[in-house]
Amino acid sequence: MKKQQGFNLVELMIVVAIVGIIVAFAYPSYQEQTRKTRRADCSGALASFASTMERYYTVNNTYAGAGAAGGDTGTPTIFAASCPVDGGAATYDLTIEAANASTFEIRATPVGVQANDKCGTLTLTNTGLKGITGAATGMTRDKCW
Repeated sequence: MKKQQGFNLVELMIVVAIVGIIVAFAYPSYQEQTRKTRRADCSGALASFASTMERYYTVNNTYAGAGAAGGDTGTPTIFAASCPVDGGAATYDLTIEAANASTFEIRATPVGVQANDKCGTLTLTNTGLKGITGAATGMTRDKCW
């Protein structure tokens, strides 16, 4: 009689079950880490956006008018309208929430694959005050920034 080679069905099912258990634990962690990476990328873009607002103020002596069509709020005309700023699928929309002669607040609102981010919307003011809105319970500014 020839010696059998290969795997039987029981052995194969055990391997499939083990792989399934590993994937069930690993995939959510992977998703959360990619969300954190995208958030960190956009928080850097938000800081660059704030620097651009400061340069706009230096030239115009006001923050007002940096929005679309010369408006004070909405989509910026002086900076990219979404993260990542170098292209690709948008993960955050960048907007000017408020701007007047001496103050501004800019926001990064999660969209697309980032829409379920627990930190919600990231905010930054002209004084450098960082904040979050719409965050899940237990999420703090320090955890998100």
